[in-house]
Amino acid sequence: MKFKSVIGLPIAVTDYTGAIAWILEKASAVDRPYAVAAANTHVAALSRHDSEFSEAIQKFDLITPDGMPLIWSLNAQLPLEKKLTERVYGPTLMLKTIEATNNPNSPYRHFLLGGKPSTLELLKQRFSKEFPNTILAGTYSPPFATWPENETESIIQSIRDSRANLVWVSLGCPKQEHWIAKNKHRLPPAVYFGIGAAFAFHAGEVKQAPSLLQKAGLEWLYRLAMEPRRLFKRYLTYNSLFLFYSLKDHRAS
Repeated sequence: MKFKSVIGLPIAVTDYTGAIAWILEKASAVDRPYAVAAANTHVAALSRHDSEFSEAIQKFDLITPDGMPLIWSLNAQLPLEKKLTERVYGPTLMLKTIEATNNPNSPYRHFLLGGKPSTLELLKQRFSKEFPNTILAGTYSPPFATWPENETESIIQSIRDSRANLVWVSLGCPKQEHWIAKNKHRLPPAVYFGIGAAFAFHAGEVKQAPSLLQKAGLEWLYRLAMEPRRLFKRYLTYNSLFLFYSLKDHRAS
């Protein structure tokens, strides 16, 4: 897997096929915890702007280009024949990976960490219907607010008991990245994904942006229109920071 720097963050030069091949290779002979993140402008700018988050994300083994601005930044560094035509969007990567393991002889076992119990129940119903041969080995819905002192121990034990080798972590950014990074040294061997709002999307609780807006790099605008109070500060701050750091690095090169 090749990587290119986008405002200092090592982004994999890959598409869905390459990312899934890497993930399944690691999961099939997993010998340690691996961490995967899907980086949009928020993740990239936060990694440059926040030293604690930067330290956490450096512990990740694979960071895919989730946002179109990252694709544009990567393509500016690539020859014409190597340019990427699509982003590796976290929620879609999750579905495509689950689909790739929908085989009665598959060695892959999935675990869902995060979301409300009702969300996890909707996901179990959907996946059992659409991917009947995919093994959903376990789920865990942690408290929404501050966790009790022993919560992480309970989560780790649940993952260990499930024998999962693909663990989807939907705690929201940056909480999920911090949790994976902080506990990576003691997590059971598996591939761990920081997957953001994917559970809510796939459970049908939150609508995703139309594909045309996604391809144009305007998904953030759609989500802002849907949740202005929650997302206004994030998008105003981190989209601006991503642009600032990109221009700064371009002038310095």
